[in-house]
Amino acid sequence: MNWLAILPILLFLIVVFGIGLYASRYVRSSTSFLQDYFLGGRSMGGFILAMTMTATYGSASSFIGGPGTAYIHGLGWVLLAMSQVATGYFVLMVLGKKFAIVTRQYQAITMVDFLKERYQSKWVVLLSSFSILVFLFSAMAAQWIGGARLIESLTGMSYKTALFIFAISILVYVTVGGFRAVAFTDAIQGTVMFFGTLILLIAVIIAGGGIPAIMNDLLTENPNLVTPYGAEGTLSPAYVSSFWILVGVGVVALPQIAVRAMSYKNSKSMHRALIIGTIVVGFIMLNMHLIGVFARPILPGIEGGDVDKVMPLIALEVMPAWLAGIVLAAPMAAIMSTVDSLLLLVSSTIVKDVYLNYIHPNATNTQVKRLSLSVTALLGIVVYLIVLQPPDLVIWLNLFAFGGLEAAFLWPIVLGLYWKKGNKYGAIASMVAGIGLYVLSDSYIPPPFGLHAVVLPVLVSFCAYVLISIGTNKSFVKNEEN
Repeated sequence: MNWLAILPILLFLIVVFGIGLYASRYVRSSTSFLQDYFLGGRSMGGFILAMTMTATYGSASSFIGGPGTAYIHGLGWVLLAMSQVATGYFVLMVLGKKFAIVTRQYQAITMVDFLKERYQSKWVVLLSSFSILVFLFSAMAAQWIGGARLIESLTGMSYKTALFIFAISILVYVTVGGFRAVAFTDAIQGTVMFFGTLILLIAVIIAGGGIPAIMNDLLTENPNLVTPYGAEGTLSPAYVSSFWILVGVGVVALPQIAVRAMSYKNSKSMHRALIIGTIVVGFIMLNMHLIGVFARPILPGIEGGDVDKVMPLIALEVMPAWLAGIVLAAPMAAIMSTVDSLLLLVSSTIVKDVYLNYIHPNATNTQVKRLSLSVTALLGIVVYLIVLQPPDLVIWLNLFAFGGLEAAFLWPIVLGLYWKKGNKYGAIASMVAGIGLYVLSDSYIPPPFGLHAVVLPVLVSFCAYVLISIGTNKSFVKNEEN
């Protein structure tokens, strides 16, 4: 084992555990367990809000799968990935103050809480909960695989052993500390990601002999690597443009991101997070994907599932082991911060949105606390068992989850917030149409015009929401009859 590389990661994990234990004091002493465990008491300032959004969004897909895919496709994938720059801006500007105000009025702790109060429909709640459970399991699986791949590359352990270590690390501090632990650690993890990616990019450029030398090597190997169309010319303008919906505008609908927009302290915090978050996301995404492309001349011939190891392999190749360990705390930070957020989100869906709404509405604070901790731990174990046999590329698993959640939630959230005539029938129709068409588009129906599979479901779900809401709106029907 490369102990010089492993020790910084271990120290990082110890710090994370310490924060989890510190945050658990708030959870234990809280009179409102649900508010503190799942929303951190709605007390986040601007810097922590920006970093927790960045760290939650920057996942195994960005730090493990992203560089690996950029390694395959070249600079075209860097261009595609930069559509993520405006993620935090879109979320906070679209949802913004109105979402924070409305969710406080509703006393909503989860996104499904908001949908429940807005539409007053059992079926909206159940459909929402089902969508979160199905698609976020895919997203969580991607993170666990990414974390295990990272530990596997660093230590030389088998994938299953590395997965076990990662699972234990996550479960301990999330189960104990809740959202407050997640927010605190996200602030540290976002900072680590920012500086870690910068150091690694500089080291890769130096190892490659400078940017001009790296570009010449890429041109010599395959001129398409330095074009917007990808190594095999598969990144068409329509496909790249449609990614703006998947990883740009549509991120508003991701429950793990939207819940951040209801947890900040005041409008000043939101405005500060807008600026900090946009800068940090843009910086990290550009660096990470450039590292993947620039690694190609330095580490040629990586293929198949091994491309998910490009990030740790290039770090160990171009830097001293101790520095590589420090820098690789960045992808570990990204993965852990996303996993912890997803675990809490799925746990809150089961406990708050299903159990407390329809099974045991009068549960005591102690019963809720025990169930929340148990469900969080159980979910982690289930995901661990699912990913014992991983797919080749992490990124596609994560993007599949993104598309499914956006097809389900984009219009019920946005139009539900801003359009008074939207009703439960429109929301149900939008969810059913969006999810059904997305699953078919992703698996059986080729997307039209070379677009990404998420585009058509999002458009159809919009039409379904508007038309069904209008058609079932009593005042509209009454006016038509008169």
